[in-house]
Amino acid sequence: MSLVQVIHSGGDTALFESISNDIIEKGYSIRPYALPENLALLLSQHILELPSEKFKRAGVGRSKDLVVNDFIRTDEISWITYQGAASCAWIDWADSLRSYLNKHLFLGLFSFESHFAHYAKGDFYKTHKDAFKGEGNRVLSVVVYLNQNWVPSDGGELVIYDKNLSASAVIDNRKVTVVPNFGTIVVFLSEEFPHEVLPAKRDRYSIAGWFRLNNSIANNIDPPR
Repeated sequence: MSLVQVIHSGGDTALFESISNDIIEKGYSIRPYALPENLALLLSQHILELPSEKFKRAGVGRSKDLVVNDFIRTDEISWITYQGAASCAWIDWADSLRSYLNKHLFLGLFSFESHFAHYAKGDFYKTHKDAFKGEGNRVLSVVVYLNQNWVPSDGGELVIYDKNLSASAVIDNRKVTVVPNFGTIVVFLSEEFPHEVLPAKRDRYSIAGWFRLNNSIANNIDPPR
């Protein structure tokens, strides 16, 4: 049995069903410690072993409009390609999720792009959306955390702002706060939810990815490379 087969055996279907139901109910899903442990460990080891030159300062915008803006975000990223056991296993797992969601939610998800993210101590990403209505083709955002032995005092939380939460909700100010614990999966509709990453007190590692529609027309290839 191959490494990828081992990683994808077990409870993926139940997990994917839970994510699907969450998206139907509220537009986002937060599943603590849900990524298959062997995949999470493989990815965690891989990101720690990546040479520093593989990471680049993250920018804001796409293609020719991409700029580095220290006021908005200060993290660094490394795009994931089909190279190496860890990256291949991650892309295959994400594709299994894509297939399940297309079958059950009819979202028309066509492709997936993702990167490793490193937030050094004090790094942040201010409130933003991953896509805007009518401006792009990101449909679902996916975040996976690779931080072992994380405690709430380490900071670095993801904050999702949900306008649909009632004023009397237990969650303050209509927001949901996610501690970046090892193996936690977050999936949300890219156009619907502003979110931010709060500063951490130690190195914070994650994967951020996006399921996309197919907007390629004639010689216009999307997403641009």
